[in-house]
Amino acid sequence: MHAQQIERKKMMSLKHLRAPTAGQRRPSPLLRLVPGLLLLLLISRPAQASASTVVTRLPGFDGPLPFHLETGYVGVEEETGTELFYYLVESERSPGADPVLLWLTGGPRCSGFSAFAFEVGPVKFVLAPYDGDLPQLVYNPLSWTKMASIIFLDSPVSSGFSYARDPKGRDDVGDYSSSLQVQRFLNKWFIDHPQYLSNPFYIGGDSYAGKVVPLIAQYVSEGIEKRQQPHINLKASYFSSIQTTLCYIQIVCVIMITSLVLLLR
Repeated sequence: MHAQQIERKKMMSLKHLRAPTAGQRRPSPLLRLVPGLLLLLLISRPAQASASTVVTRLPGFDGPLPFHLETGYVGVEEETGTELFYYLVESERSPGADPVLLWLTGGPRCSGFSAFAFEVGPVKFVLAPYDGDLPQLVYNPLSWTKMASIIFLDSPVSSGFSYARDPKGRDDVGDYSSSLQVQRFLNKWFIDHPQYLSNPFYIGGDSYAGKVVPLIAQYVSEGIEKRQQPHINLKASYFSSIQTTLCYIQIVCVIMITSLVLLLR
C-alpha cells in the first residue's frame, strides 16, 4: 500500500512536467525543478528517527552526478515531530581523511539547497534566457567539496524540506532552540555515519547563520567536555555575519576619523 501511494505521488508530480496549453502561463524556471526535487524528497522520507538515500541524478543535470550525494532526514524532537533535512556531498579527494563541514545558510530559514547550488556546493545553474525547458545544472569546479565533505542542513525547521508535525515545533523555535536541535542532529547523524567520527569537523555558515554557528559550536563543545557520545572531532567554526561586517566597518571608520583628527591638529 505504501509503495502504491508513493507511485501515485510520482505520477502526480510528472503531470506538472507536461508542456502548458495555449493561453496558460509558463511556470517559473526554478519552479519547474520542484517535481524532481519532490521525488528526491519522497524517496528520502523517513520511516524511523533517521533515513537517507543516495541520489545519483538531479533534474537539469546532464547524466549521472560526478560526486557522491546523500540526502535524508534526522528526527531532533519527538514531542513536536521535528525532522531536519540534509544534503551530504562527500569530499571528491579523500572522504576518509578530509574534513567534514556542517554548512548553514542564512536568511533566516533559507534552504541548504541555496548553498548547494549557488555558493560552495558542487553544482551551479547555467545563466541563460528562459526557453521553456528545465534550468540547466552543471558541475562547479570551484566547489569546496573538492577537499571536504559538506553537510548542507535545512535549519531551522520549516526551511527547505525540514518540518514539524506540530505547529508549535515551527512557531516556537528561536536561535537557541534551533541550535540545540542542530546539536541533536549532529549526535544522531554521526551515530549513523561512524566512518566520519575521526575526521576533523568544522561548523560554518554565512549571513544570519553567523548568529547561530557560535551557539552550535558552544553546545557541541560542552558535549565534548561532558564526554557525551558520540565524540565529535570538532576543530573550529567559521561564520560571516552581516552584523559582524557592519561592526568591523564601524570600528575601521572610527579609527580612520580619529587618525585624521590627530593629523589635522
